[in-house]
Amino acid sequence: MITLTRTDSSNPDFIALVTLLDAYLAEKDGRDHDYYNQFNTIDKLKHVVVCYESGIPIACGAIKQFDADSMEVKRMFTKPEARGKGLASQVLAELEKWAAELGYKSCVLETGKRQVEAVALYKKQDYSLIPNYGQYRGMDNSICFKKVL
Repeated sequence: MITLTRTDSSNPDFIALVTLLDAYLAEKDGRDHDYYNQFNTIDKLKHVVVCYESGIPIACGAIKQFDADSMEVKRMFTKPEARGKGLASQVLAELEKWAAELGYKSCVLETGKRQVEAVALYKKQDYSLIPNYGQYRGMDNSICFKKVL
């Protein structure tokens, strides 16, 4: 049975999943990882979703305020053995629903071009390419998206 739990970044299951995510990204991003990692701290995330299958944490994601109208999607991850089941889509949909409930009009996000599964997910979920924003401007490996809620 799949359940989605709204929580915050103090959740130990979220912390464990993010540890796995960071190891995965360090491998994928190589030398670029340290640069990106500085923008991915989780100590103050108030809006986190953890996905459980039969009580076992298998996927996660978070949102944080980007500007007055937008939330930024952060820390999306699904354990490798749980991929291909649509769990990331469920987590993302819950995050978007939460953002809308909070009065935000859109979600933005950055991912790496090397994360081809993530790029495919965001395109499938109707995110549109936008120019790289903020700290991602000029980063060749970064790709940014936006979705109006």
